[in-house]
Amino acid sequence: MPLDPLPVDATEPSTACCPPLAGAPMTAEDAARTARSLKALADPARLRLLSIIAAHAGGEACVCDLTEPLGLSQPTVSHHLKVLTEAGFVTREKRGVWAYYTLAPAAVQELTAHLGTHLLHSRNA
Repeated sequence: MPLDPLPVDATEPSTACCPPLAGAPMTAEDAARTARSLKALADPARLRLLSIIAAHAGGEACVCDLTEPLGLSQPTVSHHLKVLTEAGFVTREKRGVWAYYTLAPAAVQELTAHLGTHLLHSRNA
């Protein structure tokens, strides 16, 4: 014979299995914007480009200095640089026939701080 379920008293507050949120989670819009930034970085060639640019004096490098170290064609390197520029991780300045790319360290710092705010806040509580 099956057991009858225990009666539930609707006047008692529900006891949740988990504590309430300790902070505000990312909004859907914020998560989408952050994902776009991470997607721009989620390529080994792009990460190497940022590293190569950062290793140059002043955090600036000519496009002519970026093709050979990667072993990729110039159009491919240009595509990766365009993605990084559009994501705000580098800036581009045209000087004569060459383009110079400068690292935007604030963009990387902002992204890591943002992730830390939303993903590490519970550890600091």
